[in-house]
Amino acid sequence: MASIFTRIVNGEIPATKIYEDAQTLAFLDVNPASRGHTLVICKQELPTLLDLPPDLLAAVGNSVQRVARAIMDALHPDGLNIVQNNGVASEQTVPHYHVHIIPRWEGDHALSHWKPGSITSEELRELAVTISSRIGGV
Repeated sequence: MASIFTRIVNGEIPATKIYEDAQTLAFLDVNPASRGHTLVICKQELPTLLDLPPDLLAAVGNSVQRVARAIMDALHPDGLNIVQNNGVASEQTVPHYHVHIIPRWEGDHALSHWKPGSITSEELRELAVTISSRIGGV
């Protein structure tokens, strides 16, 4: 069964579109974290970042930047959050790659659920070694 985003791409479900090109679509989120909260999706139904070929990932990134600039110009927020979740544990609710652009204003508490933890310098070094060894190091 097609994801809700594929159904939007196919015109089966309406969306308030902001931008569209051959590979991507941007539309306003129906459950926004803030005014102007926008989703940018790849039109091809692929579930996560790890499933996208590099050229499609670049296309989505270009659209995210283009739409973010338009949001900044139109709404004049104090900043933006760019959020992208992968998998159920990260709270990805639609298994179709998408990026959230969330305009932010001082004191809006739009993403107040984030609770930073603490980590020692040694733990940071160990993590860096573990991760970088999988990509050829730094």
